[in-house]
Formats: sequence, structure tokens, C-alpha cells
Amino acid sequence: MLEMSSIWMRVAAALYAIGLLHAILMVLRRRSRLFSLASGAFRVAVVLHVVSVVEEAIGTRSIPLNNFYESVTVCGLLLAVTFLLVHWRYRLETLSVFVFPLVFLMTLIGGLGNPVASWESATVRDAWLLAHVALVLLGFAALVVMTAASLLYLLQEQSLKRKRPARLFDRLPPLGTLDELISWAMAVAFVLITLAVVAGSIWGFVEWGTRWIREPKIVISLVTWGLYLAMVYLRRVAGWRGRKAALMAIAVVGFSAASWAAHVGMRSIFIR
Repeated sequence: MLEMSSIWMRVAAALYAIGLLHAILMVLRRRSRLFSLASGAFRVAVVLHVVSVVEEAIGTRSIPLNNFYESVTVCGLLLAVTFLLVHWRYRLETLSVFVFPLVFLMTLIGGLGNPVASWESATVRDAWLLAHVALVLLGFAALVVMTAASLLYLLQEQSLKRKRPARLFDRLPPLGTLDELISWAMAVAFVLITLAVVAGSIWGFVEWGTRWIREPKIVISLVTWGLYLAMVYLRRVAGWRGRKAALMAIAVVGFSAASWAAHVGMRSIFIR
């Protein structure tokens, strides 16, 4: 990716990050006053995104789809433009909860296609990795709570359907309370895992250069994050509750466990 094109892309990613903040507030509080600001920043980011892609096309004299980073960049731009058209026609602000984080991450990845200098300080390198690991662990702690609540929800629902609740289920919170606990834990986990993915992507880029995206553990993490995003959208916006939400939460935890297993090898890097 050309130098100026890369700069425009990274500035666009910074503006898209305001949309990510809006989505996070929506997930945590079910409302956000940042939509107007995020929407304005999103529009400016789309313009810079277009400038970056056009400049890349002119500089290389080809359609910028020659590698993974360029393809993600163009896909992110198409998604952003599609959202603007849909919002202009239907005013679907709730769709931003799904689109804003996805466009931000795709643009961030596209902007990491140009190598940079390695870590100037081993202390900064290790501190950055420590922050990433801490976010992951806190996110997984919230996932454990979400999983436990999901399992209890399914067990208690099955017991109530049989109309013969056991003594154990008499002492459990009602289904509505468990559903709220699932929702709260899911929101906290999504925020923490999103920050962990962003921090981990940047750390991997500086550590391994442009080949960071080829690491299987990175791919698994990004797929898992995509499932988190889908789960959040289906629950917060599409209204998934009860059994469907509990089953999806358990499925996402399964992918998270696979992601954690893939990252176990990072301990040797951190401890060296």
C-alpha cells in the first residue's frame, strides 16, 4: 500500500473508531448520544476511505484487490457506503451497532498492510502485550458468567416445561433475571474482547509485520470476534432472548475456547 494511501486509511480508521465507541455505549447502556457525532465522523471517514482506495488504484495502476489487505479495505468501503445508503433511505440507526464496529475493524486491518518499524522499547512491547492478555482474561471471565447463566437458563426452562421443578431450581433466580444476567455479561465480554482484538492486532502487526494476518490464532480470534458481534446484534437489535440467545452464547464460548487454545503458544513469546 502506498504511503499516503496508508495514512488516509489510518485516519479513516481513527474516525470510524468514534462509531465503535457509539456501538459500545449502545451495547452497555442500550442508548447513546454519540450517534450524530459518530454518523458525521463516519461520513468523513468514508470520504477519506475513498481517497485512499483511489490513490492506491492510481499509484499501482490496477484495481486495489491484489492482496488480502487491499481486498479487506475495498470490502469495508463497500459496506460503509451501503450503510449510508440504507440509513439515508430507511433511517435504521440500530444497524450501526453491527456496521460501525465491523467497518472499523476492516479498515484497521486494511491500514496495517504497510510495514512499520519494530518496537523501540522492550518495555513498551511487553506492556502492550500484557494489556492485551489482561483484556482477554477479563473478557473470558465475563464469558464464564454468561455461560453459567445460559446453562442455568436452559436447565430451568426445561424443568418448568416439565412442570416438575426440582428443589435446586426453586433456589435459582427466575428466567427473566437469568436472561438479564446473560445480556449484561455478554455486553461486558463484547467490549473487553473488542478492545483485546484491536490491541492484539496492532501488537501482532508491529511484532510480525504484514505476515501477522497469516497466523492461525489471529484468524481464529477475528472469526470469534465476528461471532461476538453477530450475537450482540441479534440480542440487542433483533430481539433474540431466552433459549435461542442462551444457545448462541454457549456456541460463542466454544469458539472462544478454541481461540484461547490457539493463543497458548504466545506464552513463550511473552516469557522469553
